Amino acid sequence: MSSGIIPDTVEKVKNMVVSGEKGRKVADLDTVSQTVSSEDRMTSDYGVKMGNTDEWLRVVNEDKTGPMLLEDSFAREKIHRFDHERIPERVVHARGAGAFGNFRLFESAEDLTTAGVLTDTSRETPVFLRFSTVQGSRGSADTVRDVRGFAVKFYTQEGNWDIVGNNIPVFFIQDSIKFPDIIHAVKPEPNNEVPQAQSAHNNFWDFVYMHTEATHMYMWAMSDRAIPRSYRMMQGFGVNTFVLINKKGERHFVKFHFTPELGVHSFVWDEALKLAGQDPDFHRKDLWEAIENGAYPKWKFGIQAIPEGKEHDFDFDVLDATKLWPEDLVPVRYIGELELNKNVDEYFTQTEQVAFCTSHMVPGIAHSDDPLLQGRSFSYFDTQLSRLGINWQELPINKPVCPVMNFNRDGQGRHTITKGTVNYWPNRFEARPPATVQEGAYRDPPINVQGSKARTKSAKFREHFNQAQLFYNSLSEPEKSHLAAAFSFELDHCEDPIVYERMSQRLAEIDLGLAQTVAEMVGGTKPEKQTRPNHGKTASKLSQLEFPPTKPTIASRRIAIIIADGFDNSAYSAIKAAAKASSALPFTIGPRRSEVFPAGASKTPGSGVQPDHHLEGMRSTMFDAVFVPGGAESIGTLSKSGRALHWVREAFGHLKAIGGTGEAVQLFQLAFALPEIQLSTDDRAVESYGVVTMGKVAPDGLKETATIAKKGAGFVEKFWYQISQHRNFDRELAGLNVQVAY
Repeated sequence: MSSGIIPDTVEKVKNMVVSGEKGRKVADLDTVSQTVSSEDRMTSDYGVKMGNTDEWLRVVNEDKTGPMLLEDSFAREKIHRFDHERIPERVVHARGAGAFGNFRLFESAEDLTTAGVLTDTSRETPVFLRFSTVQGSRGSADTVRDVRGFAVKFYTQEGNWDIVGNNIPVFFIQDSIKFPDIIHAVKPEPNNEVPQAQSAHNNFWDFVYMHTEATHMYMWAMSDRAIPRSYRMMQGFGVNTFVLINKKGERHFVKFHFTPELGVHSFVWDEALKLAGQDPDFHRKDLWEAIENGAYPKWKFGIQAIPEGKEHDFDFDVLDATKLWPEDLVPVRYIGELELNKNVDEYFTQTEQVAFCTSHMVPGIAHSDDPLLQGRSFSYFDTQLSRLGINWQELPINKPVCPVMNFNRDGQGRHTITKGTVNYWPNRFEARPPATVQEGAYRDPPINVQGSKARTKSAKFREHFNQAQLFYNSLSEPEKSHLAAAFSFELDHCEDPIVYERMSQRLAEIDLGLAQTVAEMVGGTKPEKQTRPNHGKTASKLSQLEFPPTKPTIASRRIAIIIADGFDNSAYSAIKAAAKASSALPFTIGPRRSEVFPAGASKTPGSGVQPDHHLEGMRSTMFDAVFVPGGAESIGTLSKSGRALHWVREAFGHLKAIGGTGEAVQLFQLAFALPEIQLSTDDRAVESYGVVTMGKVAPDGLKETATIAKKGAGFVEKFWYQISQHRNFDRELAGLNVQVAY
């Protein structure tokens, strides 16, 4: 993905956004950073300049090359360092991408907490956010069906605060003791190490059938939430239940939410499958491209809060991580904004070595008795020791921006040099004593705990189906259709009849129609009745269609403009300029990457347009919309190109916005051949199921600036609106997308 599409002023803005308080972490990292320069001269790790690193020191003469010498410390150092470059990869969340940014409040939450990061509206707190997939290895693809990690490290003035969340608000298990089982089940099967980064296999579906508390979560995992279009277009959730404590000592149970400014959007499944092979780094590159071009991703930060004493007022346990708190019952209060505005300088030292712990909390934020959270706080700290060593919190990316002062000493990889004669407390100098609460010490609030010691949980934890039904009932029709298709795909990959037969029956506890559809597709016995009554309830903010962009926008959307020799340069130039003016990212796609010449051009070098990519090098899957300008010769060439026709048909099948002017209408007639798709024959813009056409281009028919509105009259207004909607689901509901081969 290319950069440089937005003016050079972006670089100045990028430098501005990391200044001041919010730039403290970037400034801290600068102290351990270096830039490679032609003025540098290569040295060994012990600082001695080296004159040759291409040849090992050896015995040699003009006629014979003899043995290499072990005394060559430069060569041995180079090989040794290479041999030890890798550290153990994460067991889960191995595949990741991250960026720096800042967090600011626009409303204090001092009624809930004393935490400065959530009460001081004058602060801008530096953050690092790491996105990830859960199942796959570090080398797996970005676009697989999976939960996405959404882990935020806040470098606050009081210490690091980590929210180690996901893009789905619930999880598969209630108790952390089940972590090894769920992860073993979803990982490649032990006998043959397949499949990679997929839940579509016997062991996963066997486990979740046997473990009914996973029911709610796998409904989410089969929904469109598990194939997000972009990291920038997915929600983040803290998942667990935390506690906030205010100055009065009052406690509130809370959940944390991040809602993207761009809205919540997903791939369609065929698109995600293809991208896993065509561009396995799609999400990483998408995030990098957006930040490099100044389209900084933003999320609103919100809190759900339940006062202590009210936590038992619900038919679910507020500490159960397999349950969400419906927003109709507990509204989200949005109080802040998180923005990402700086890409990493080096992947390994920052994105790979960053380490999160749910136990990292600052005063005013505390653990609840959430059994999943309690175990995570043990497990995450433990795994960092395995990956990075005991001094992992001294690594630059993990180091707080506030002073770190204690008597912890030594260990492998120790960085800090501590002067003085004592390394313990208490000591005769009263040096470095513990802080008081008034000085900002973290205080664990006193709580009365009563009960029997037993391996069980309270009664509300034992209900596993109500919210699975609630989620399904709340989805839109397209989302329900996608969910049924996802189950059908996953269970089709299960060879053991016991597995897909059991799941066919289990789904009848959620919805009979869903169960019957899936059973018929996968070869299970078709259930005849609903085995658990569906309560019929719905809740708001469960369908992702309820999360449109804050305002209609095509900013950072990728638009492919397909041309061939003889294209209409006026339409091409107008749409490209209009896209840039709207902060979209236009890419020219041609039959070749060398110059393509417009109609009437002399075809002399320099008189044409050099495409960004050629038709065989890219696919429609890598773009949000496709535009084809007219030009008789160009359209004649594209009409005879199977690949060009496939581009347009595939974008149509994936429900994307498609625009064309002039002779491009003829290309669309050939590509779609559907009477339901209405195409323009004159200078009026026509929109039909997300396909926008103008048969004859009027001189002022293509404006450089356009207002994005559903009722827009002009071509650009109509086309931009369709792009802003991400997908045209009416095309799918009418069954048109499946009538075109792609």
